[in-house]
Amino acid sequence: MIESDVRPTLSTAGAAAVFDRLREGATVKPKANAEPLSDRALAIANKPTPPPISPIVLAGFVRMAEFALIVLVGLAIYAVYLAPRDESLLQYVIAVFAIAGLSMLAFQTADIYHVHAFRGHEKQYMRLASAWSVVFLIAIGASFFLKAGDMFSRLWLGVYFIAGLAALIFSRKMLFYAVRKWTREGRLTRRTVIVGGGEPGERVINDLRAQKDTGIEIIGWFDDRTGERGGGDCAGEPKLGNVSDLVEFGRRTRVDLVIFSLPISAENRILQMLKKLWVLPLDIRLAAHTNKLQFRPRSYSYIGKVPVIDVFDRPIADWDVVMKWLFDKIIGSLMLVAALPLLALVALAIKLDSRGPVLFKQKRYGFNNDLVEVYKFRSMYTDMADASASKLVTKDDPRVTRVGRIIRKTSLDELPQLINVVFNGNLSLVGPRPHAVNAKAEARLYAEAVDGYFARHRVKPGITGWAQINGWRGETDTHDKIQNRVEHDLYYIENWSVLLDLYILARTPFALLKTENAY
Repeated sequence: MIESDVRPTLSTAGAAAVFDRLREGATVKPKANAEPLSDRALAIANKPTPPPISPIVLAGFVRMAEFALIVLVGLAIYAVYLAPRDESLLQYVIAVFAIAGLSMLAFQTADIYHVHAFRGHEKQYMRLASAWSVVFLIAIGASFFLKAGDMFSRLWLGVYFIAGLAALIFSRKMLFYAVRKWTREGRLTRRTVIVGGGEPGERVINDLRAQKDTGIEIIGWFDDRTGERGGGDCAGEPKLGNVSDLVEFGRRTRVDLVIFSLPISAENRILQMLKKLWVLPLDIRLAAHTNKLQFRPRSYSYIGKVPVIDVFDRPIADWDVVMKWLFDKIIGSLMLVAALPLLALVALAIKLDSRGPVLFKQKRYGFNNDLVEVYKFRSMYTDMADASASKLVTKDDPRVTRVGRIIRKTSLDELPQLINVVFNGNLSLVGPRPHAVNAKAEARLYAEAVDGYFARHRVKPGITGWAQINGWRGETDTHDKIQNRVEHDLYYIENWSVLLDLYILARTPFALLKTENAY
């Protein structure tokens, strides 16, 4: 289930062999009694890390903000100077939007929509002024050739040029202060870990340090080797542990990027490490300049001028995160409002049927294996409730109330999770279903029963999902059932799109009609 993670651009037999073998396996199961992190690793992991800001999303919002600013300046000047005695509003509105659109193209051509430019280097202001001037030269030239010069006020055009440039420079200065603050906080940096030490590791670290404005923050390195070869420091960076420790480290703190400094000829070591790491929601790259093998240029991506080979990508990143968030908040809010009468009726039925609270909170695994509390309607007798789900609900389970049987069959007990989606933000409408921490299949915890189980936690869990609409909802008492559910969850993660979410939501009511496995 990890084929789509592996980039097909590798063109040598040695590299292909590594990833072909990775496709055949899943992850190495976590050790039951994992060693604690080293003091160095704990010190870094325990430092608070603010949520990151995507440079791609930031650039997009800057574009939208500057487009709106240019439009507002042009219309404001029209309102002050011309509106009382001029009735040609439409032609000015068209001109303002045309200038704003042309400015976006000019600024993009001038290459001032990236974090490096936002940091306030003098060149960005020169490029901004030059691009703005070109836009107005084009506007003046167009009005001349179209014989439309008499349709627009020269005063308006001149003031628009000066005031627009001043507003853009002022906004860029404010952006400079914001970006400087976010950079100091670590929100615009990619927290990076190096895997592999020695001379290759030193070379990767030194080359990354030599790059300016890459946004890379190296926080340490990991290596499975011991002794001198897996020594203490590498280019001044501390060794934080082995690759198994890196999995736990990535659970405790924000890690955005892992770079392997190992030569690709060490395919067995790389394979074993990748089997452990692909469960984490991060990007994994292989440093290409430490390898003597030559690949096609298209096989590389670059961090500054350092060539790397893309191995795994975070499943949902940049604008996809924004789209997923908007989808959950907008559609989830509409669904919650529409469901309020039904929620009230179910709550009343539960209250009349048995003693105890209407809602039931249960700890489950969420994004990146974090524990989250999800809301459900109570479906069991209060004195028989099983908050940790150590025993699965079975057919005719005596712990389930009369109303509980109905709402569990129809999945109405899951409706309060819309509160998690809309207000808490720890669930999505669509995603892998969150499982209780002690849920078992054939007396084994899910993570022990299925290789690669934790890879389903690379995205937020959901109220419904691809597995549920394909018949894998309800009781998961056997290895095959949980295996199939996990495989469907991984398929969803690797193929996510807003359209897929809409399709799953549309299919969910029909999937709920199949109740043979829901008790």
